[in-house]
Amino acid sequence: MVFGRRISPEVAAQFADDREFAANYPDRIAAVGRAEGALREAQAERRDASEVRVLHGELEAALSEAIAAAEAAERVAMGTRAYGSTRAAEIFRRKAKAKPSVRPYSDELDRLRTAREAHKLSFRALTRV
Repeated sequence: MVFGRRISPEVAAQFADDREFAANYPDRIAAVGRAEGALREAQAERRDASEVRVLHGELEAALSEAIAAAEAAERVAMGTRAYGSTRAAEIFRRKAKAKPSVRPYSDELDRLRTAREAHKLSFRALTRV
């Protein structure tokens, strides 16, 4: 006899995929650091604009991957009830974001999104000058 809450096979598959994707989160954060270092070095050395644009794209891609991994880690921390598009799942997600076990993931996600937006705005400002 199985005790506990039953979940659909689709939710179980999504949860397993998120767990696997979130496991690579530290590697993705490290990739962001490497990409940012390379971009800042190129800017400090005043390299060609085309090379800086390529490095900008690499940093943007690394940030996007890190954000996706952070979102997956947040969903895993919330649990299987957060999956779905029902009103109950939306309410559960909102409540779960306030839990101490989920809050670090939410904060990191906000930090990464802010970093991506700041990067986009600063790069545009540098290319117009």
